Amino acid sequence: MHSTDWLRELHEDWFPHMTDDGIRRLIALLENNSPYLVSGCFSKATPMGCLATQIAWHHPSTSSMTQDAGVIWLTRVARLNPATSCVIREWDSRGPRDWDLRSELLTALRAEDERRVSVESLETELQLA
Repeated sequence: MHSTDWLRELHEDWFPHMTDDGIRRLIALLENNSPYLVSGCFSKATPMGCLATQIAWHHPSTSSMTQDAGVIWLTRVARLNPATSCVIREWDSRGPRDWDLRSELLTALRAEDERRVSVESLETELQLA
């Protein structure tokens, strides 16, 4: 069994800073086994990037950046050290070809996306009431 520290970090430190578009981008990349989602480096060439880089390219503070977007998003937006991030270390060690990791990550991302949609629907209903 693998450590769940990465999953805790994802929920506590990544999700609060991710945009809806960033979450949906990762879901699409994971579902399609996209070659644009890489591990072992933050980016290879635009549009190829790791989890953090793909998120950064869909965040207003870092969307205009290229090679350093993931590092900047992690350090300045999520306030994490890229070298010690449990999510990054798990992704780099197990990689996109680890189907268990992909499944766990997809489940967490889909649940967060659904949670946000529910919150938005409730807020809309309350505004209309």
